[in-house]
Amino acid sequence: MRVRFHLPDFSGSFKLNLLFAEMLKNHPEFFREGVEIASFYGVFPPCLWNGGRSQGGNTDKNYMKAVIREFNERGIPLRFTFTNIMLEKKHLSDERCNMMLHLADNGMNGVIVASGLLEEYLRREYKGFKLTSSTCKRLDTIEGLIAELEKDYHIVVADYDLNNRFELLEKLPRKKDVEFLVNACCQPECPTRLQHYKSISQQQIAFCSHIKKYPNVPFDFEKYDPGHLSGCEYSRRSIFDIRGLKTHISPDDIWEKYVPMGFEQFKIEGRTATALNKIETYMYYMAKPELREQARYFLMNMMEDSGALIFT
Repeated sequence: MRVRFHLPDFSGSFKLNLLFAEMLKNHPEFFREGVEIASFYGVFPPCLWNGGRSQGGNTDKNYMKAVIREFNERGIPLRFTFTNIMLEKKHLSDERCNMMLHLADNGMNGVIVASGLLEEYLRREYKGFKLTSSTCKRLDTIEGLIAELEKDYHIVVADYDLNNRFELLEKLPRKKDVEFLVNACCQPECPTRLQHYKSISQQQIAFCSHIKKYPNVPFDFEKYDPGHLSGCEYSRRSIFDIRGLKTHISPDDIWEKYVPMGFEQFKIEGRTATALNKIETYMYYMAKPELREQARYFLMNMMEDSGALIFT
């Protein structure tokens, strides 16, 4: 049995994720059967090609090298969330995004894509990267998902409005290559989700342009969010707030329904979540239910000892 989790934010949550990977390796007794880390996903901000979540901040080349090395040496791939759906041809030559790919071009890592323009460029220039089709494409019909699986993608992330639609999911080919976002905070069947992805993409382009010109001046995200979608109340939901949503996939669902059907890829969202929310979500999905408290305490002790989590 393989239950493969794709976990958020290899850059901003580097220490947490590194410690969690070590905990899973050295203390498997805390975890449910078959749990694996399939990848850590994210970008090194600022990143013009980033999509799905607006991410600020700044990271340098040495940090990028260190993060890539530490995870890859442990056999864990990184997947770059290059899911900006508003890219133009001029953006393909972005020096920083291309540098990220050059640094990670070792045959182990991957890219999550949503833009056909960027995908074509990557297939031509970076053949060593495995490509994942993003949920940002908003393919919310079973026909759309089947058509995507017929293309040359390593993995296809299903639109989470298809979660728990077992009568439809049974029809899918390549079940082991379908990835489900298990803890979506977005409102099911949200009519503005695609527009929200577009707004985030525009913000990311504007942010990267701003930080090049004015690195010490704060960026006004609201200025590039005319629909005020970045203030969506649902985006602040915790793992405790989403369990009643019909798109929610519980741990028991994973082991009792999805895995027996042949599915094995599960994504946990949370690139902009707090460390505490990430920890709680990791424990909820991957720790044995009867050992969650002990596992949580063990991980937080590791973080405190390393300086990744400080209590005052």
